Amino acid sequence: MTWQRRGFSLSLAAMAAASGLVKAQSVRRAWNGAVVQLIVVYPPGGVSDAAARGLAQAFKAVHGISLVVQNRPGAGGWIGLDAVSRAKPDGLTLAFSAISPLTLNPLTRRHLADLGQRVEPVASVMRTPVLILGTSALKGSTFKALIDQAKEGPGAVRWATSGVATTGHLVMAQVARQSRTRMIHVAYRGGGQPINEALGGQFEVMSTNLAPLQFEYVRRGVLKALAVGAPHRLAALPEVPTLTELGYPSANLSSLFGVFAPAGMPFEQVEELNQLINQALNTEAFRGRLASTFDLLADGRSAGDFRAEIDQERTRYQAMLRRYPALLR
Repeated sequence: MTWQRRGFSLSLAAMAAASGLVKAQSVRRAWNGAVVQLIVVYPPGGVSDAAARGLAQAFKAVHGISLVVQNRPGAGGWIGLDAVSRAKPDGLTLAFSAISPLTLNPLTRRHLADLGQRVEPVASVMRTPVLILGTSALKGSTFKALIDQAKEGPGAVRWATSGVATTGHLVMAQVARQSRTRMIHVAYRGGGQPINEALGGQFEVMSTNLAPLQFEYVRRGVLKALAVGAPHRLAALPEVPTLTELGYPSANLSSLFGVFAPAGMPFEQVEELNQLINQALNTEAFRGRLASTFDLLADGRSAGDFRAEIDQERTRYQAMLRRYPALLR
């Protein structure tokens, strides 16, 4: 079964309404001759970087406006989002990020608690499955083999993720909690470096967003696909079970990515940016690029709905950490 795609479409007729045209002119005037930065809060080479650059290409094709992509990784996405939060709320500095820096990170690092008030969710862009990969250091080639090796004792399994308090980290923590094992968390500053070190067996397992490079290593047998976090099995890896199928529903998580602006941007401009980004998302070129990257889903919704999902996920994680306070330590 494939991960079902959420259909969405934008009415060009509605965009042509008089009120819409008045709003659309305001940000376009601010962008006239200016450099619009899109800061990717993760390193180059990962799926988020590829998606952000695809979005920039679609935006240029649809609107004739260039988004200059810059990578500013670190601290699970916090460094890049913090930089954007300090920019003027004029639409000239935007961020591309997963929502975990606003939902998970603030719950484990008190100094990040206000980040959600300093950035404005503008548009949801895509959802990505979380793939669990075994390396040559893992003794077997199944998820059961991973658990069996972890039960040999603390430190028997090292699990790499793209950072502390990321979705991949939470997946690991929930698997360790439910299996009553102790795994060593190996936290990186993004998803690119751990892939390289996985090839040398520097750790036993990793959680990562699925991308063509990872799939190619799985196809060649260099890495072992153990499980996937997604509502359904993936078309690209139909033999790989979901974590829910394996009995770990609390770990069956996926990642939501979107565009953010500095807080303080007028409501009308946020709405306008949302419409412009959603138009770019709805192009065949961008949707095809995501589809070719193995079950990445173009999302697309209103800014208000995007903010509501972030708030709901933060509340869910707060309840989870109240129940298991040591989960992400």
